[in-house]
Amino acid sequence: MSDYHDEAWMRHALTLAHRAWEQGEVPVGAVLVQGGKVIGEGWNRPIGQHDPTAHAEIMALRQGGKVLENYRLVESTLYVTLEPCVMCAGAMVHSRINRLVFGARDEKTGAVGSLLDILRHPGMNHQIAIQEGVLAAECAALLSDFFRLRRGQKKALRQTIKRQC
Repeated sequence: MSDYHDEAWMRHALTLAHRAWEQGEVPVGAVLVQGGKVIGEGWNRPIGQHDPTAHAEIMALRQGGKVLENYRLVESTLYVTLEPCVMCAGAMVHSRINRLVFGARDEKTGAVGSLLDILRHPGMNHQIAIQEGVLAAECAALLSDFFRLRRGQKKALRQTIKRQC
């Protein structure tokens, strides 16, 4: 797949990440593509759905399974704005996606090379091709902006409470 297509799909994932932000969720977006067509989309929704598994990747994989009427998502590529966590990396192995493309690294919980490397573990029964760093600066900036704003909101709330006491 060409770099142009990877960037175009990652921009789509960034649009979904913005949707997560608008809903008060950590802005991560994911797009599952097979044969040049979207078969699944997701954005983080664990807060709104009261579901710890409602990560962008899981939502996209679930939708892809329903579209294909199969839990095996062979010959598909998952584009995600942030390096997947352990849960999401495991789901990718089980779903048999062909390829993962992600933007920013997650040094704290990333399971595709940062904290752990689930997808390249020699004991895994399925290997996934990995392309990282696609639109990394934009993906990382979105997350940084979100958390900077959130910290500012918490600080303002603490100051308001302090003044009321």
